[in-house]
Amino acid sequence: MERIPVLKISDFLIVTIQVALDDESALKLQEDILEEIAKTKAKGLLIDITAVDIVDSFMGRMIRDIARMARLMGPPTIVVGMQPAVAITLVELGLKMTGVSCALNLEKGLLMLKEMVEAKEREERTLEAEETEGYEAGA
Repeated sequence: MERIPVLKISDFLIVTIQVALDDESALKLQEDILEEIAKTKAKGLLIDITAVDIVDSFMGRMIRDIARMARLMGPPTIVVGMQPAVAITLVELGLKMTGVSCALNLEKGLLMLKEMVEAKEREERTLEAEETEGYEAGA
């Protein structure tokens, strides 16, 4: 069973899938990513599938579910490097990637992730300011 490393770079976790994953490895990767999010308090997750040229329905669901689970824990997730054959297969399988953000490559994915994190932080600051103003007005 191959383990895929989950790397922390700055505030982000980066996972590069470079081998075909069997079901057991894919489930272990899912667990590892979620544990790292909890442990590191990562602000974003980037999953690079550039080297993946074939997916089955299980692998497609795993990628989608990892992104969704990560988002539930807080950090936005970007899947990068999807090959045309993979995109075609996912559509042919009827697998909806609803709620999963994608980018063409690692560079564009990191840029998207940074923008998403900055927007989330601005929103949180605005909400905090509104709550403070509301509290002060009611006092």
